[in-house]
Amino acid sequence: MKLGELAARTGTPAATIKFYLREGLLPAGRAVNATLADYGDPHVRRLGTIRVLRKGLGLSVATVRAIVDLIEGGEDRIEVMKALRSVVLGLGTPQPGRTEAASRVVRERGWPDVPTAARAALDDHLEAMERLGAPVSERVLSAYAEAADLIAAADVADVDGAGDLEDLVSRAAVGMHMNRQLVLRLVALAQTSRSILHYGPTMSGPSRLAPPAPDHD
Repeated sequence: MKLGELAARTGTPAATIKFYLREGLLPAGRAVNATLADYGDPHVRRLGTIRVLRKGLGLSVATVRAIVDLIEGGEDRIEVMKALRSVVLGLGTPQPGRTEAASRVVRERGWPDVPTAARAALDDHLEAMERLGAPVSERVLSAYAEAADLIAAADVADVDGAGDLEDLVSRAAVGMHMNRQLVLRLVALAQTSRSILHYGPTMSGPSRLAPPAPDHD
């Protein structure tokens, strides 16, 4: 298909496609002549991946290019997943566990007791709650961990069904970001619903407080 057809099929402006081509996010089409190139289904799929990373996650062009390079290089799936978690979730350097609360969760859930960036992030959060004088209770942490384990199992099963790296990146990115937002909204609905059941229907009315204004400090 011609570039105009690719634009129409994917809903991506031709100017944007040309930009992606210049930036190396999209592979060049098959040259037909000096001024015309032919594009195919791989370009359609790549534009879908770019849309997820740029529009869904808000990643920079440079970051998307780095992820695309992993796809083009045929990297191992584990390395691609690690890179995505680092970028999408903002995880740092893998570290051994240091809080007893996190260690207890790892034991209860039967998770591998190994240094990971996610383990370090949980420790950081638990320590921050302690400093605020609002430590999480063992019961609440255990319940959240159980729910998180079920969600993670569903996400991993979905990613495991990916046909190739292109599909893997799109599925994993959605699972790490959009599904995380879905979880937050489901928890909000569940908390609201249980509050109504416990305290009565007046809990369903509007709040007297306006939504918080953005913090510009």
